[in-house]
Amino acid sequence: MTTTETQLIRCPACGVGNRVPIEKLQRGLEPVCGRCKKPLQAYQPVTITDANFSDEVERSTLPVLIDMWAPWCGPCRAVTPIVEQLAKEWAARVRVGKLNVDENPATASRFDVRSIPTLLIMKGGREIDRIVGALPKAEIVRRLERAATP
Repeated sequence: MTTTETQLIRCPACGVGNRVPIEKLQRGLEPVCGRCKKPLQAYQPVTITDANFSDEVERSTLPVLIDMWAPWCGPCRAVTPIVEQLAKEWAARVRVGKLNVDENPATASRFDVRSIPTLLIMKGGREIDRIVGALPKAEIVRRLERAATP
């Protein structure tokens, strides 16, 4: 019997967790919720909060790229399209999320985020890299490649 690697994706409509085979994400298929049948939006950044940080980041089997941002931050808005592209392009290899530092001060403080945008790369629940400022996509990809290598 072979085991299929899965990624847990929470349904944005009903909140239930769905185990999605990574192979489906690699093929670009759009998974749907097992309960409500709505699209899981697997290729968009997940919203990370103080409350769901443990489930979404620390328990993730994949490395996680977290965009620490705020709506009033101009450089954060410049990084947003890059983060959204990475969520789609790296869906099977890296989980991508966004954390609003104004609404989630406990997590921002826990990781000593003093400047935004800050991109944290987490693996196994631990920070393995940090990118501060609006860097080009190529540099972010270079650092993600290191994290996504087993």
